[in-house]
Amino acid sequence: MTKTEKILSSHGIRPTQMRSKIYRYLRRKQSAVSFSDLKKVFAEKSETNKTANRTTFYRNLKIFENKGLIHQINDGTGVAKFAISNENVKGKYGSDLHLHFHCTECKKTICLPNKIPEESLPDDYKINNVNLVLKGICVKCKKK
Repeated sequence: MTKTEKILSSHGIRPTQMRSKIYRYLRRKQSAVSFSDLKKVFAEKSETNKTANRTTFYRNLKIFENKGLIHQINDGTGVAKFAISNENVKGKYGSDLHLHFHCTECKKTICLPNKIPEESLPDDYKINNVNLVLKGICVKCKKK
């Protein structure tokens, strides 16, 4: 069993070939990936694979998100993006609470290492979702 298959299995996900490919691709990415970007990459790699349709990608992303392997980021562009969740940080709200950065020049969105302490969130409120996005210019675009 490969490392990817072990990770998927440990989260209660049956490690199919497509799920393993999607997970490995997301792990390699330094920035968050949109649904259409992900589908485009796999469609280009395998034009003969008719089983890798829109529904397959969407269903697998939702499974990964529900099991806490990835998280969805709304960076204000109107396009949802997905990134790998920190597997070692689970808290009161089910996932790691952290900041994201969206570059207004190159349009990439990345997860920042900054964690938000759970103690700063009020106990008497029910938190359904947290989405914190800082916007600006990344280091690469700043050098241009």
